[in-house]
Amino acid sequence: MAVQATEPTPAVALGPAVALSCRECAQRFQLGPIFACQECFGPLEIAYDLPTGDPEGLRKRIESGPANIWRYAPLLPVPADVADKPNLNPGFTKLVKADRLAAELGVTGGLYVKDDSGNPTHSFKDRVVAIAVEAARAFGFTTLSCSSTGNLAGAVGAAARRAGLKSCVFIPHDLEPGKVVMAAVYGGDLVAIEGNYDDVNRFCSELIGDPLGEGWGFVNVNLRPYYGEGSKTLAYEICEQLGWQLPDQLVIPIASGSQLTKIDKGLKELIALGLVEDKPYKIFGAQAEGCSPVSVAFKAGHEVVRPQKPNTIAKSLAIGNPADGPYVLDIARRTGGAVEDVTDPQIVEAIKLLARTEGIFAETAGGVTVGVTKKLIENGVLDPSLTTVVLNTGDGLKTLDAVASGPTATIRPDLDAFRAAGLAD
Repeated sequence: MAVQATEPTPAVALGPAVALSCRECAQRFQLGPIFACQECFGPLEIAYDLPTGDPEGLRKRIESGPANIWRYAPLLPVPADVADKPNLNPGFTKLVKADRLAAELGVTGGLYVKDDSGNPTHSFKDRVVAIAVEAARAFGFTTLSCSSTGNLAGAVGAAARRAGLKSCVFIPHDLEPGKVVMAAVYGGDLVAIEGNYDDVNRFCSELIGDPLGEGWGFVNVNLRPYYGEGSKTLAYEICEQLGWQLPDQLVIPIASGSQLTKIDKGLKELIALGLVEDKPYKIFGAQAEGCSPVSVAFKAGHEVVRPQKPNTIAKSLAIGNPADGPYVLDIARRTGGAVEDVTDPQIVEAIKLLARTEGIFAETAGGVTVGVTKKLIENGVLDPSLTTVVLNTGDGLKTLDAVASGPTATIRPDLDAFRAAGLAD
């Protein structure tokens, strides 16, 4: 257990990270594998001593770094030699200028898709796990674990094997088959729990306090403060890929809400460091109607997010009690954004729309962000004349069951049959 101090001294070397700070009461604690404040039980996050004073030098240092998230090591809770260690080196994925999608949606100010399906296990989870692995190493953990809706399970299994760690991950029993295979193939233990994600997460919280969990680093529980910082790299990359400029609007999917809050944190850090010019930006959250506790709270004007029982094809977003829900509400309101949701049929329609316009096959979470973007434009909430970035966080090959598709035609192997099918016109 971390020892509280007025000015905590880091017990481990994790780059610019100096302490854990409570989001609610601002109490600081020594860096360690804890995630809740010992004073008020609020969530903890990383506090930094960031390299201020020379934005141009820092920008050049970043640009000369590796083409992955370790180019931003000076801004992350990782050791200075992180790029030299065995890891999956995620990040620096494509920012696709989506002109054909923009034309379909009526966007005139520039529309971009940040396509994180290009990561090693084909989702943004590789980013957060990479940071958690460094914390696990620093704290001497030998087994990497997590509760997962699918993508995280695969990311943990792969990263653990690459780092030479054991893994044991926990998933809901009814997960998409593609994600089950991807989580199991790395050879670690994969345990299906009877129930939904919230049941899995509760079980993992109990396991942490039991001798059975001794030596285990749960990336999204006792390593959560470090894990969450990986999502900041999405903000860093987007701004760098836009020529060190802030986008005007971002549409981000909401599961626990951590990704959205950390992207906002990353944008604010870039402003504070002088790496981008300060200007207003709006953040929009996207949920599936079948699991939309944050959207419901936003529309009702509530400060509290009431849990829901998930029922949607977007299983990677199916967290009925999102830990960062209240902070998402604060960010959406502070930036002038919103939180919206779409139905399962709208999700499927949006997946197909992105595929046929930009050649990007998104998993259901990407369908949620594209679908919500379309709905926000139609409702006059999102300004189509501004630069907008939409996140696709995973690969559609993981959620094949959500999109029914097949051959345009089945014909005999001759030209007459091809002509008869009417496909040559």
